[in-house]
Amino acid sequence: MKSLKLRLIFLGTVGLLFLAACSNGNQTAITENSPTASTSTTETKSAPVSPAAKTNSQHGASKGGQVVETGKYHLEFVAGKEANQTHIDLYLQTSDNHEAVPDAKVTSQIQLPDGKQKSIPLTYDASGKHYKANLAENVPGQYQVKITADIKGEKVNGRFNFNR
Repeated sequence: MKSLKLRLIFLGTVGLLFLAACSNGNQTAITENSPTASTSTTETKSAPVSPAAKTNSQHGASKGGQVVETGKYHLEFVAGKEANQTHIDLYLQTSDNHEAVPDAKVTSQIQLPDGKQKSIPLTYDASGKHYKANLAENVPGQYQVKITADIKGEKVNGRFNFNR
């Protein structure tokens, strides 16, 4: 039985390596501060997505954060570490022409490294054309973040994470 399990694991690993080697080279690059991101909306199915490094020619100028394209929206999450807090920025834009969406109600649900949950509303900064908030906790570890934006009754969700 143990031999069968090992063979299945080996075959699965070889299969994944084969698929990776035979891909068409149309891969997305993972940003430095996030291994994963996912998204969902009420109009589309929830599906895991890798954050992609965006260039000016592809999807507009990147802010260096984790990017999720969902439906007709572009979400870019940036977490900036400061001495006693973490500054959170969310660039919520339309995906077709990357214009900022200033009239959304945006909240973040953050799971701290110790498992506690914290809800923080994000406010719109008109000068920076993004939503922002500060997280006072500075416990080392991985923080899981779920962003929910209500845009004129349409819900848009993005999942991100960062390490402190």
